[in-house]
Amino acid sequence: MSPSALSSALLAVAAITFVNAQPDPADPTPLVDKHYAYPSGIPYQVDYNTAALRGPQVGYNICNSTTENQNSMCQTSFVNHIDDFCLWAPPQPNSTIGDTEGQEVAWCTKPGHGTRVIPAGALQGVQLIKTPNYIQIAGFIDQTLVNIAADDYGGELDPHGADLRGNPLGGLMYSNAFPSNGGNNASYQQVIDWTNFMGGSGFCMKVCDPAGQNQQALCQNIYDRLGCAYNAPNNAQKGVFEVCEGDDMSPVGVYTTGGATSTYFQPPESLGPITTVPYTATPAPSSNCVTYASTALYTGQPTPSGATTSSSSASGAKSTASSTNSGASPAKTGGAATMGVSLGAGLVGVVFAMAFLS
Repeated sequence: MSPSALSSALLAVAAITFVNAQPDPADPTPLVDKHYAYPSGIPYQVDYNTAALRGPQVGYNICNSTTENQNSMCQTSFVNHIDDFCLWAPPQPNSTIGDTEGQEVAWCTKPGHGTRVIPAGALQGVQLIKTPNYIQIAGFIDQTLVNIAADDYGGELDPHGADLRGNPLGGLMYSNAFPSNGGNNASYQQVIDWTNFMGGSGFCMKVCDPAGQNQQALCQNIYDRLGCAYNAPNNAQKGVFEVCEGDDMSPVGVYTTGGATSTYFQPPESLGPITTVPYTATPAPSSNCVTYASTALYTGQPTPSGATTSSSSASGAKSTASSTNSGASPAKTGGAATMGVSLGAGLVGVVFAMAFLS
């Protein structure tokens, strides 16, 4: 794909993003334009305006040891390493993402962030890929242990939303693991562009380096009906916990056929189910994969209360290196291709590409 063709495609994506989003008159500053140094610059609440159409955020952003428990309403999240990342999920049990997208709280893999901690056994396979411009985590999860209803195929959380206030409202994201951070684990950068799909017993999270290139396109938020399969193609497998190096994927919706570059946009939900997409997304090439035992990664996690869980098996304690062939689709390789369903879309809108996790 030529640079000029890619540039034109990205401009088209940016234009439709602007058209589809309408700021709330009571809080016109988009969440992506609210920047806070961690931890000293973070306010108690990023989104506190009671006059806004959706009201203020339900939680808070100053999180520490006093807020760290399984009822925490912390809405400051982190993506650092395979043993240190957070996912957005509901505050109340048996919820659906569509009904609670503005209220999600941070659930993290380890104590120390002032959040809820993902219970032991919930994570059932995780793949983290570090590319030149983003970090992507995908995997399998017992979603009932993070308050998502067992039969919910979920949807997308992101810092935009129709009113640009984000889902969840006021949700902040930080990382200490980008190349631009120089390996300084004590210094956090605010992530401006990110996307997190939850549901269908799987998840994917992509956070773009704020000092990187094409972050708005690589962490695009207008393809919420296409789920992980298109937004974060991956080769995650149940029982495998691995870290890989990888190339950047092509921006979502941008594809090449017969030497010509085109951009696909998902149709509005009012037009009914999506029955076809003109291209098949495949994981970008990855290499130097190292596997870990889950017991070595996830310690200090609480035991699930009142629930019986299957063991979060791993491929073994010994680390191994491997390469991943990007030619196979996640649906064929066992990747976490869970489909996100936007609010009110219904499962029928994504049946065309549903890849049941096994």
